Order: sequence, then structure tokens, then C-alpha cells
Amino acid sequence: MGTSLRPIEMLAPVGNLEGYIHAVNSIPVLTAEEERELAQRYHQDEDLYAARQLVMAHLRFVVHIAKSYSGYGLSQADLVQEGNIGLMKAVKRFNPEYGVRLVSFAVHWIKAEIHEFILRNWRIVKVATTKAQRKLFFNLRSAKKKLAWLTNDEANAVAADLGVEAKVVREMESRLAGQDTPFDASADDDDDNAYQAPANYLEDRRADPALMLENENWEEDSNTRLHDALTQLDDRSKDIIQKRWLAESKATLHELADEYGVSAERIRQLEKNAMKKVKNMLAA
Repeated sequence: MGTSLRPIEMLAPVGNLEGYIHAVNSIPVLTAEEERELAQRYHQDEDLYAARQLVMAHLRFVVHIAKSYSGYGLSQADLVQEGNIGLMKAVKRFNPEYGVRLVSFAVHWIKAEIHEFILRNWRIVKVATTKAQRKLFFNLRSAKKKLAWLTNDEANAVAADLGVEAKVVREMESRLAGQDTPFDASADDDDDNAYQAPANYLEDRRADPALMLENENWEEDSNTRLHDALTQLDDRSKDIIQKRWLAESKATLHELADEYGVSAERIRQLEKNAMKKVKNMLAA
């Protein structure tokens, strides 16, 4: 068998990325017969050694795919590592009877893991949440051949190609153009650049004495008004509100029903009426 056992650490490209790439490229590519034999051993006999050999022999392809996503400003090593996870998922699901090579089968799984990683980490504010937005996110970046904004004709062409409205393309283009700004200065920033960090010029209003006093007075007034409103309820209604909303350990409708010897529906009605009275008194 052409592929020797390599350290499992090779699945995580830490340290020198160039050294990792050189190492995975030195692993021989499997022939179709070798690949089929290993796949059968894993698929039929659950031979983990065979599965590991399949993974190791295809790490070079993950590196190749990960390089195509280098324009997102994320660590190449992280992209490779996520792609490796996709490769392992593909090996787990690969059946040699499919009649295709593993590399063709694994492309989908490798790209899927990289896509998820990019969407989780590319921006603090997520640019794509639905399946349609995710498709547009990756296709729009591929469709834009220049840094300038799309013209109306270009936006319409992209929209027609992807099967969406032009305004959706414009919205996604705007999201792609946005930039995240770190709140604190980077450790690498010098004194000439550190002042640009928002932490150095945004006002923290939480320490404003007037605002602190206003909040304290508002909280005290709210607590007083709530206490006065509760005192105007009958004892049972007040007890239900306190145990359902104000106690540290909230009581259930059934617990209160057992306590008062009525149905849970009756407790719910009493609670609803009491809450309505309290709200009216607080609004007065």
C-alpha cells in the first residue's frame, strides 16, 4: 500500500503552514484500486486504519480547495482544518460502490465545512442566514470581477443568473462592502494609530452621575408603585402573582391549583385578572 501511517496531528495544520503543505504533498496519491480496497475495508469491516489512510492521502486536495477561499481574510490554516473535517465526514459516508473517486465525492463536504466556517467568522454581524442568502453570498463574490460597485446592468445580470431580485443582490453587495471595526486597539497598533479605536473616543455614559441618579430614582419609583399596586389586590391574587412572577423559585399553575383546591385553569384566570389590575394601576 502506497500510503504510510502519518501522525494524526497532520489533520490540524498548526505552526508552519508551508511545512504542513509540503508534508501533505509528499503523501502518495492512491490509485483507483488502492482507494477502492481501503474504502471497502472501512465500509464493510469498519477498519479505522483504512479510513485514516484514505483521509491522509486526500489532505492535499483540501489544501487546494482551501486556497480558493483565501480572499475572505481568514487564516488559511483554519480554512484547511475546517476542510479536513469535511474530508473526514466524506470518508465516513463514502461507499466504494458509488462508482466515483473519493475526491469527487468529498468536494461537497469539504466546501460545506469551509462555507460554514466563513459564515460564522467572516463578520461579527452575519451577512447570510438563510440558504438563499448563503448561495448569493458566495456566488456574488465570485461574480464581482472588480472592486467597484456593480452597475444596474451587472446587478440585473447577477440577479437573473442566481434567480433572485436585483434589490437582493444590492443588499448583499452592501453587506459584503461593510467592515467590522474592533472596539479596542490592536496590540500591534502604535500610538499614532491606537487613537482610532472606538474605545478611545466613544463616551461611556454608564458612569454619568446624572444618568445613574435618574436610573436609581426610576427603579425606586417603579418598585414603590408595584408594591402599592400589589397591596390593593386580594390576598389570593397577590399570593398568586408573587409566587408566579416575583419568587426566586416560580410556582406552576398546577402547584397553586393544588394549594388552593381549584383547577389550574381557574388559577390562570385569577392570574390574568390580577395582572390586568396591576398594569392598570401602574399606568394610572
